[in-house]
Amino acid sequence: MQAFLNKVEELVVKPTIAGLQKDGIDYRGFIFIGLMNNHGNPSVVEYNVRMGDPETEAVLPRITSDLFDLFEGVAHQNLHEKSFSVTDKTATTIMLVSGGYPEAYEKNKEIKGFENIKESIIFHAGTATLDDKVVTNGGRVMAVTSFGDTIEEALEKTYRSIDKIHFDQMNYRKDIGFDLV
Repeated sequence: MQAFLNKVEELVVKPTIAGLQKDGIDYRGFIFIGLMNNHGNPSVVEYNVRMGDPETEAVLPRITSDLFDLFEGVAHQNLHEKSFSVTDKTATTIMLVSGGYPEAYEKNKEIKGFENIKESIIFHAGTATLDDKVVTNGGRVMAVTSFGDTIEEALEKTYRSIDKIHFDQMNYRKDIGFDLV
């Protein structure tokens, strides 16, 4: 894992920053680099200038610093004076999606079990309330995030929590993170 992360830093992150600097781009904000593990080598799938789902739900909970203070540091160009720290824990996130997503999908399917989750964080995305029940209201319904000392431990917790959540035509990926373990 550490060897892969080192390759990401050397082959992707540093050249990206150097390219911005070389082109004189005064960039402030997130650059999310979507990667795939291609036989131990990072392959860039996409660059985004924002964080989306499920990246946000896996990254932000790990930040232990004051996030608002960090945003102010970016805005006022004094981020280097701010304290930035993250937990040593690993976080994994799996999206629960409606049947048919990303194409046509039905809404208003009652969601049960999420209120009993103790070892994960549940982020509502495409949910609503209807007759005092929480129901599906979008393609990406919920993100389930868990911490662990290792990716394996975090994934186990996430999938264990997912097993307790139910709604008609609920789908989720069962291969997330396994290319990194």
